[in-house]
Amino acid sequence: MAKTIVIKQIGSPIRRPAKQRATLIGLGLNKMHRVSELEDTPSVRGMINSIPHMVEILEEKG
Repeated sequence: MAKTIVIKQIGSPIRRPAKQRATLIGLGLNKMHRVSELEDTPSVRGMINSIPHMVEILEEKG
């Protein structure tokens, strides 16, 4: 079974650069307090690390 990671959006995309908004959409988030469960891959970790002020890791499974 692959590892998964649960992330939650805690920051608003309003007044943020387009690249950060696109990263949120790529993670499956676009509104406040939404939760997304994704496969724990280096690319997903890189996306999370590029916007740490807007998302938080809730849980790591697997």
